[in-house]
Amino acid sequence: MANEFTLSDAGTGALLFDVAQDGVFDETRQARLLALADSLAGTPGIDDVVPGMNNLMVAFDPLTVDADEIGRRLAEGWRRAASAGEPGRSHEIAVVYGGPDLQDFAAGLGLSVDEVIERHSQALYRVAAIGAMPGFPYLSGLDPKLATPRRAVPRQGVPKGAVIVGGGQAGIMPITAPSGWHILGHTDFQLFDPHRAVPATLRPGDSVRFIGKGGER
Repeated sequence: MANEFTLSDAGTGALLFDVAQDGVFDETRQARLLALADSLAGTPGIDDVVPGMNNLMVAFDPLTVDADEIGRRLAEGWRRAASAGEPGRSHEIAVVYGGPDLQDFAAGLGLSVDEVIERHSQALYRVAAIGAMPGFPYLSGLDPKLATPRRAVPRQGVPKGAVIVGGGQAGIMPITAPSGWHILGHTDFQLFDPHRAVPATLRPGDSVRFIGKGGER
């Protein structure tokens, strides 16, 4: 069991619980990790639990509980956490495919534009983590044939709503911001609203399908 995770200090009041194996993302381990995160909600002494791609950052009050106790809770919770299941909600996100990168992106992979759209829209994605900017979803499940390195020179302003691919992941821009990811289309799906009780629309563990058509936007 011990070799299933590593535990490291992240300051005087935080621990990083990491379940990565050879740096590879795994949806089964992440489902179990999210179950662990849910089980820690409201635990006395724990201030916050932040899921990442392969880890949990656990912030705690060192005046009321020590790191060893938090470590024991994490190890016990990991043993109890279910390793199967489909946590989270399902979302269908409408996309207009097109834009500045789609044709070159397809050509670089030796695919037609229609093949890229088909492969991108037929995949079932899982929200692996929210980060980088408010509401930004790192989406696992990209067709391996669409995996490609990020742009050598990032754009200074990738627009809000851009549907993007970078490396082996997909994503959606919640705001206009710099990015080196490739733009495949655009959506009006609202990812973040600071005035809502829960500002981020997507949560780790949610599933996403893109529903779209070709055409420039």
